[in-house]
Amino acid sequence: MAHAAAMLNPRIRADVVEISEFPRMAQDFQVMGVPKTVVSDVVEFVGAVPENTFVAHLKAAAEKLSKG
Repeated sequence: MAHAAAMLNPRIRADVVEISEFPRMAQDFQVMGVPKTVVSDVVEFVGAVPENTFVAHLKAAAEKLSKG
């Protein structure tokens, strides 16, 4: 879903990282399950979620970022 959002909105960027190739990054982000989604280092969640939940997480991140 992150990639679909990035294709629709130029302000969103999505990257996929293979944690077995980058174990240090997995450790830094405390990856315990996949997929793990991190939104601007303010919201994170693990697992596949329904679209409405994904959008709610994006909105929560946007609100946190706008409050500074």
